[in-house]
Amino acid sequence: MIITLKDGSKKEYDKPMSVYEIAADISEGLARMACAGEVNQEVVDLRTQVDKDCELNILTFQDEKGKHAYRHTASHVLAEAVKRLYPEAKLAIGPSIDDGFYYDFDCDFFDRAALDEIEKEMKKIIKEGAEIKRFTLPREEAIAFMKERNEPYKVELIEDLPEGETISFYSQGEFVDLCAGPHLMSTKPIKAFKLISSSGAYWRGSEKNKMLTRIYGTAYTKKADLDERLKELEDIKKRDHNKLGREMELFTTVDVIGQGLPLLMPKGAKIIQTLQRWIEDLEEERGYVRTKTPLMAKSDLYKISGHWDHYKDGMFVMGDEEKDKEVFALRPMTCPFQYYVYKASQKSYRDLPIRYGETSTLFRCEDSGEMHGLTRVRQFTISEGHLIVRPDQMDEEFKGCLDLARHCLRTLGVEEDVTYRLSKWDPENKEKYIGSAEVWEETQERIRKVLRELDIPFTEEAGEAAFYGPKVDIQAKNVYGKEDTMITIQWDALLAEQFDMYYVDQNGDKVRPYIIHRTSMGCYERTLAWLIEKYAGLFPTWLCPEQVRILPISEKYHEYAEKVEKELKANGVLCTVDERAEKIGYKIRETRLDRVPYMLVVGQKEEEEQKVSVRSRFLGDEGQKTLDEFIAHITKEIRTKEIRKIEVEEEK
Repeated sequence: MIITLKDGSKKEYDKPMSVYEIAADISEGLARMACAGEVNQEVVDLRTQVDKDCELNILTFQDEKGKHAYRHTASHVLAEAVKRLYPEAKLAIGPSIDDGFYYDFDCDFFDRAALDEIEKEMKKIIKEGAEIKRFTLPREEAIAFMKERNEPYKVELIEDLPEGETISFYSQGEFVDLCAGPHLMSTKPIKAFKLISSSGAYWRGSEKNKMLTRIYGTAYTKKADLDERLKELEDIKKRDHNKLGREMELFTTVDVIGQGLPLLMPKGAKIIQTLQRWIEDLEEERGYVRTKTPLMAKSDLYKISGHWDHYKDGMFVMGDEEKDKEVFALRPMTCPFQYYVYKASQKSYRDLPIRYGETSTLFRCEDSGEMHGLTRVRQFTISEGHLIVRPDQMDEEFKGCLDLARHCLRTLGVEEDVTYRLSKWDPENKEKYIGSAEVWEETQERIRKVLRELDIPFTEEAGEAAFYGPKVDIQAKNVYGKEDTMITIQWDALLAEQFDMYYVDQNGDKVRPYIIHRTSMGCYERTLAWLIEKYAGLFPTWLCPEQVRILPISEKYHEYAEKVEKELKANGVLCTVDERAEKIGYKIRETRLDRVPYMLVVGQKEEEEQKVSVRSRFLGDEGQKTLDEFIAHITKEIRTKEIRKIEVEEEK
């Protein structure tokens, strides 16, 4: 057989060889670094026998797929350590993930001290260097095997597999785990690892199931790389909006109010207000007209739209259809409400496009296990809009929605942090959608054409469309690497039929319009979380809830400080005066910790010369300026929404 390697070179063998044996034949060094193989682009275990011509790539830790095999092995070492220390613990699942690995256990929660003990046991296991072996069992024998070992979660996983399936296991010493692999040849190559944290996780991700204990960890081949990652994680903790946002008093949550129902505190509310006013003015400039519609509606409305059949489980429903004459639900979206604004009067082809915008408060019945800070909540507000257009206007209006979204991203300084996804229907599950395959394929192709014309790189994902149309989802990752949808622009050629929407064309005929569902900036709460993490709380000046703090050196200069405050406020600058009887050095440090972009120190000299001493997070001590000079500078920075770079080390 002839093996074609990644560099194009070829190896010839006259008998079957394992991937590991081929790696060793190439070089002993490669065999030591090998984590897995890739045969004809399919990832396989190092133990896999190759018995015919193929393309082979030996995967090391430098390859993402190799990293996953390495870290998957680390997760098994973790599981073995837990079973040694806590024999009563039951094993659930333990995969590798993009930046490490985790394992779920049915047992008590692990504190930091327990994690440290587990780490010590893992080091012993790695030092023992047990060979990792793969074996298989028929499905029924596999079930009996795991029942004998008293591992109910593994039994459930096997029982969900088809009858007749052959089940694979991996063993290392006395430890055995149900697993598809791939894995390293032994535990010995794992050089540097760290258990990061412990948290709760529902079995199979459903809050209807038992809460398990999840241990997160990461692993590298070099200690220096691990140390670098741990430093990154420290920075991530500092940027985590759920922690930083509370420290900055931007938002809070209260158990008696409910999970996923955050309270925006004055500073956070001010940022949201600034964003909302900007978006509403921006949309008005682009021809949007505003609506204000109810927060709830009868189930009849959602039955017309199809949401009752396709989305009811995600809605807050009030009433019982079997007992009550009327059943209401809090709205999970605004589109059907705005359709009736459209239908209130007859429309001509000359009236289109109509662009409706609304700052919409919505409600979604998310699982409690999904709740997180401001990114996943049960009540939220979005910059929602619906464009009612003629079919011949659809492409240009869709481009206009993309242009508006990209303008918002540029202004917020996050354009480079996003990716674009064409979210398509899944033709294998047609029952999830309305409309014909022809309509879906045509609309998806038209979206592709628009994205290509705008030179926007994009990926495609089947099964991510709404039930009534494909969409462009603009995605971003939080500090932990989890991806969220920030902005959505959706093509809808179907719901006008559901709601009997039409316009009269130039021939006097009734014609169905097309609809674009879109957000210009997305959800305000999620955007605030994104910006907290992006800027580590050091927001651009125009977004800061406090843009200037005036620091009088002593009580004698309070009057001048108040005069400065009055002038700044008259020019729309958000400012305060710190009149506490504290030393000026202390006030400066406090202002810096509060992440205020500018502080103005005023004393005898400043009052006599009618100036202010300017300190900023951008340049540090900027020296004295006249008040007019400073006002001209900061108002321009706010008006243009400038994002200034921080150039002073002490301010970072």
